[in-house]
Amino acid sequence: MDGYKRIFLVTSPIVYYLECNEVFYTRVKNFWKEHEYSDYMTSVVTVTEYLTYPYQKHNEKQINAFYTFMDGMEIEIREIDRAIAEKAARIRAEYTSFKTMDALQLATACLSGCDLFLTNDKQLKQFREIACVTVEEL
Repeated sequence: MDGYKRIFLVTSPIVYYLECNEVFYTRVKNFWKEHEYSDYMTSVVTVTEYLTYPYQKHNEKQINAFYTFMDGMEIEIREIDRAIAEKAARIRAEYTSFKTMDALQLATACLSGCDLFLTNDKQLKQFREIACVTVEEL
């Protein structure tokens, strides 16, 4: 699995890495090492999904670790704009079982020129506009 220039990360690989998930941590770490010269991006959806629990628990250490990681990996965080929202609506119209947040993530990846979408949601593999790979497959 090589040759990817721009890789979109959803929340799950970030969670697996930052929380040292015993099943997936090594896979994600090795993936990043193998693709160290790729550009990484995500959207504000990931920020919201990841930070909800640390904010509930008032865990400043976990919040800071998230931003330190994002900055250290130079992961671009993309805003959701009208074009992305409209693309997400078209995705949901075609893939009726996709959730809104997943469609927003996919739309962001597509409109940002990503050539790989790293997730752990097997359902998203049916999307045809961008290669979707699950962490489980790494």
